[in-house]
Amino acid sequence: MEINKHYFDTVIIGSGLAGCRAAIECINHGTVGVLSKLYPTRSHSTAAQGGIGAALGNEEEDSPEWHTYDTVKGSDFLGDQDAIEIMCYDAIPTIIELEHMGVPFSRTKEGKIAQRRFGGHTREFGKAPVRRACYSADRTGHAVLFALYEQSQLKGVKFFQEFQVLDIVVENNAVQGIIAVNIKDGSIHVFESKAVIIASGGYGKIFKVTSNAYASTGECLSMLFRQGLPLEDMEFFQFHPTGLYGLGILITEGARGEGGILINGKGERFMERYAPTIKDLAPRDMVSRAILTEIREGRGIDGKDYVYLDLRHIDRKILEERLPEITTFCKIYMGIDPSEAPIPVVPTAHYAMGGIPTDIDGRVLRDIDGSVVYGLYAAGECACVSVHGANRLGCNSLLDTVVFGRRAGKAASSTLKTAQKGKVKKERISLIADCIKMIRNSKGRETVASVRKDLQAAMMDKCSVFRTEEGLKEVLEEIKNLKERYKEISITDKSTTFNTELLEAIELGHMLTLSEVIVSSALQRTESRGAHYREDYPKRDDENWLKHTFAFQTDKGITFKFKPVKITRFKPEERKY
Repeated sequence: MEINKHYFDTVIIGSGLAGCRAAIECINHGTVGVLSKLYPTRSHSTAAQGGIGAALGNEEEDSPEWHTYDTVKGSDFLGDQDAIEIMCYDAIPTIIELEHMGVPFSRTKEGKIAQRRFGGHTREFGKAPVRRACYSADRTGHAVLFALYEQSQLKGVKFFQEFQVLDIVVENNAVQGIIAVNIKDGSIHVFESKAVIIASGGYGKIFKVTSNAYASTGECLSMLFRQGLPLEDMEFFQFHPTGLYGLGILITEGARGEGGILINGKGERFMERYAPTIKDLAPRDMVSRAILTEIREGRGIDGKDYVYLDLRHIDRKILEERLPEITTFCKIYMGIDPSEAPIPVVPTAHYAMGGIPTDIDGRVLRDIDGSVVYGLYAAGECACVSVHGANRLGCNSLLDTVVFGRRAGKAASSTLKTAQKGKVKKERISLIADCIKMIRNSKGRETVASVRKDLQAAMMDKCSVFRTEEGLKEVLEEIKNLKERYKEISITDKSTTFNTELLEAIELGHMLTLSEVIVSSALQRTESRGAHYREDYPKRDDENWLKHTFAFQTDKGITFKFKPVKITRFKPEERKY
């Protein structure tokens, strides 16, 4: 078997915002190769609609201190406050830097970057909503990614588009490189390097209804976990309150920031009951639970399992200028003009708060004591520096990617002069090639689609917004059964060119691994906090659970260790809005 070998000082997995921002930093210090399953500008970062948070104060008085407080409170006090403070204070120069890189932000009449309200963002420590989200209509992620991709190309970053990573090679507590397949022709490629930055995004496709793209399957997290490295806070997965009913396509929080309201089957603006101060702009976990509570109690629209997002009272010109994409989505997918009819919405799986544990400079941690894996970094949704804790505030995700993508790139670059060049052994390559051959030649009776469908349904049914011990144990048993069925899958496509069936089979194995970690972590945490809501333990328990969950793969199965939350200033308080 012919192996194609490459060498770069730094290899980056993922071409979204975190990956491109890291690449821009690294290219000033050595060669950089970026691998992406997709064409880079099709990365899932383009799906981010509403905005990127920064206390610029362009339209209302604001401060990074208030932003820090909101993020800590929004995280249900599980976020590490040292990292949160870095992100919120770095936000202002980050936005200015993005503007200078060519991001076409929407503007005020005075020519300043426009800002709008977003859920959980307030002034004066929770007194009232504040305009903090910088935006480019409702295509903010798209605008930022195109600018960063162009800058990366101008600086000489080498992109390998449509390459799927098969293995991240870690030996002797140091990264050696990665093994990947060229999707176009099925050839195996080895990338040896001094540093690897993982910026591969989330894993929402483990759920049946999700706003995530098909590529969001989380295999890079699973690869590290299977090698004995931990995953942090995997029980926390955010459901966005407003996904299009039946589809899961996202309707940005910016729609509520512009004045949209949620109404139930009785025509009531029900968020007044759940968050009387900021109402429809409460944090996402609270709004998602409120919507499903209304539905459970029979106040869905016409008794069905959705509510309405009403934008009819907003001037049509504002919808066309500030929310053009969601207006188009509603017309195409639902046959609804949001200026004339309310939009049917229901919570959709959206964002992973947990992931690969890192320090504030993106270094991947191998234990709860802060020991690192040399040369290995992570940033963006795949990483858990824990700025989001138990619940991410809207428009903090794009901020996270660019702030910590830059920091990871800077940290990786600082070690290149003294770091050893990685070496991927032939035995490791042969092992990966044999795994592919085994899937390709399998004669089993199971299909990828059937196993994946049952996994997604089980996770959606009993491990989503509401959870119980009984339901979680049932899902865990189902996952164990699905892992046995996975051993019997076979594929009909035996070709090497664009064999997406083979790649989906590989992804499914990793999705099963991650699902087991999520459910096992959720069983451990016997409290309700942020996006993790246990109906059998409905209270937050700071005495026993103000700590991070670290899950490890061992010979005895999944085991857990715990790490205290870093509290620098804001003590846990009741979460009132």
